[in-house]
Amino acid sequence: MSFGFRKFGLLFVALVLLAGAYAYPGQKMKAQGAEGYYHTSGSRIVDSSGNPAVFNGLNWFGFETSNYSPHGLWSRSMDDVLDQIKAEGYNLIRLPYCNQMLDTGSAANSIDYAKNPDLVGLKPIQIMDKLVEKAGKRGIRIFLDRHRPDSGGQSTLWYTAAYPETRWISDWVMLAERYAGNPTVIGADLHNEPHGTASWGTGNLATDWQLASERAGNAILAANPNWLIIVEGVETNVQGNSTSYWWGGNLSGVRNHPVVLTQPNRVVYSPHDYGPGVASQPWFSAANFPNNLPKLWDDTWGYISKEQIAPVLAGEFGGRSVDTLTVEGKWQNALVSYIGQNNLYWTYWSLNPNSGDTGGLLLDDWTSWNEPKQAMLDPIMKPVTFPSVPGDPGEGPGPGDVHAISLYRVGETGTTVNSIRASLQLKNDSGTPIPLNELTIRYWYTSDGFTAQTLEFDYAAIGKEKLLTAIVPLAKPLNGADTYAEISFTANAGSLAASGTTGDIQFRIHKNNWTNYNQGDDYSFKPDITSYAANNHITIYHKGKLIYGIEP
Repeated sequence: MSFGFRKFGLLFVALVLLAGAYAYPGQKMKAQGAEGYYHTSGSRIVDSSGNPAVFNGLNWFGFETSNYSPHGLWSRSMDDVLDQIKAEGYNLIRLPYCNQMLDTGSAANSIDYAKNPDLVGLKPIQIMDKLVEKAGKRGIRIFLDRHRPDSGGQSTLWYTAAYPETRWISDWVMLAERYAGNPTVIGADLHNEPHGTASWGTGNLATDWQLASERAGNAILAANPNWLIIVEGVETNVQGNSTSYWWGGNLSGVRNHPVVLTQPNRVVYSPHDYGPGVASQPWFSAANFPNNLPKLWDDTWGYISKEQIAPVLAGEFGGRSVDTLTVEGKWQNALVSYIGQNNLYWTYWSLNPNSGDTGGLLLDDWTSWNEPKQAMLDPIMKPVTFPSVPGDPGEGPGPGDVHAISLYRVGETGTTVNSIRASLQLKNDSGTPIPLNELTIRYWYTSDGFTAQTLEFDYAAIGKEKLLTAIVPLAKPLNGADTYAEISFTANAGSLAASGTTGDIQFRIHKNNWTNYNQGDDYSFKPDITSYAANNHITIYHKGKLIYGIEP
């Protein structure tokens, strides 16, 4: 989707634009120990051993705008967002960027550096490096999307006067080299939504997107042979037919004019598809709507997967209505069903709530998850594992290791309170059960005095009698904490099932004389998390070893 002004035939849809500006150094980002890569086999994406890839994907945009950084970092830390993405079961991010982000003088902005201190002073490309590093540690894969040449808006073709084809390709080669050997970054979505004069199979070097994809794809694979090359469609101007479809959605030319690269088994085709919330289309008013949609998709892009030509990844689809009564809701539910029935790959548009015509998986507070939208997507969510990328000390567990995360919901949101209240759930991200008595949880805070304190439970789904507590003063105060409250489990508490949770644990911390705390500066306090989300300022330990979160 274009985060700007977008045209479909004669229709224009105004989207929201944000403001702002940094430069990239030439050095290659250190690879973190490649242990395999993805390629294609018929309609499937497989790993280096031939095992089918399993992805649940979403788009997180911002690098392509004049902020030159992922949106939402003005509200949250990058770690918080990635933890939430992982907690919701997503293991693939389509990451848009623009070439202008790489210009000298383009500087990241609209970042709350108090929440993201490790991003201070970084250029946009270095912030991208950080996102790749942090995603890899969580077992989340990324493919890069050259969304637009400059941050001002979408271009019809893959080049402009300011950013010619040579720059488009050279930047791709730079990125391919930068992330070579790093298994977190798995591919290149060459250009977002070619449209207008863009053509397919015409042989016109100035407009033929099929031929341009081959030129760029071969240059990328010469630098990094392990990437997938992701190719979107056009709008119209397909050799041999008169079809017209969404920007980037028309892949009807692939049957007679496929993208052929020097490195085989690398091409993934990626249509974009939207509902009437983005723009009206004739198929939405057809008498047999929505029953007309599967054939429309078959003819325009679904045949590529059905005929085993190549994998299909629906790179963008989304909308605000998820019901079964409105036209948009019917369209969106039908597309989810089609993706599931045909076992297609997908990255939902978008994580961001500030996509004007679609909304996001996050609500406008940038914290709460859109549960109705998630419920619509649940039928195509697949069980996934999150093996972390090896190579860094303290990077987190690898496959087979114990891993649990802390889901948190604030209780008292005020700064001055006579009790610190919150709800927790432990979620097992391991493939095997974990005995609960091997786990401990720490909530970090400032005690605001020397009065004796108590940690008690208002409710626990597993039974309050199975929980143990301790209030532990720190010998040396840390940033945001001079004390931690520890929750542990009795020997008869049972096990935390694989992919399961403890259910609610509602607790309160209070001074024995009920005088007030100032929790505004408490390390673990997150007043914006009012529905369950990951909180990496609450730490989890397995047999005394830190397995989740960041200590102050």
